[in-house]
This record gives sequence, C-alpha cells and structure tokens, in this order.
Amino acid sequence: MEVKQKKSGEVTIVSIIGNLDTTTSPEAEKVIMQCLQEGCIKLIINLEQTPYISSSGLRVMLTTAKKLKGIGELRISNLSDTVEEVFDISGFSTILNVDKTEEEALNKLK
Repeated sequence: MEVKQKKSGEVTIVSIIGNLDTTTSPEAEKVIMQCLQEGCIKLIINLEQTPYISSSGLRVMLTTAKKLKGIGELRISNLSDTVEEVFDISGFSTILNVDKTEEEALNKLK
C-alpha cells in the first residue's frame, strides 16, 4: 500500500493505492493524522486505486471524519464497485460524504 498526498488550493487530497486492511490501515491512519496535525481541515480521501477495504480501513475513515467534525470536512471519492459495496453494506455510504469523482468532491469543498 502507498499513500500519496497533493494539494488543490485549501483542499488536501490523500490517495490510497492498494488494499486498506488490518496490515495497511495503521500506516494510512498515521499519514492522515499527521496531515490533520499540520492543519488540513478540508480533506478528500481518493480510493480509486483501493481494490479492497476491511473494517479496519473503515475505522480509519470514521476516525478521520470524527476528528474533522465541527472544524472541517472529509469527503471520500472514487470508490471501486467492491469498496462501494462494503460502504453500502456497512452503512458508511450514508454516514460519510461519498462522491463519485475527486472533481465532484473538490467542487463541494470549495
């Protein structure tokens, strides 16, 4: 798994490349929490290149959303069909802000 970051104005985009599971979630969470400590309050997590997410990966999304509540916003974009199914079954697609594309998420944060 690899985590990449880029900026688009005030918005930070974190792309997760590879599976987000028990083994890789701690590293992804570490990168995201470091970003939040550095002042990222508008955050997009792009899962376009994430073929699989486990409950520990979902926990990273929920923890991030809770930390941003009241001070910023988290949007999740580009879910693969498999990851979208996990979000739907778990109910995360209704409690988190999910967008079809990174561009759509960016427009909602500007």
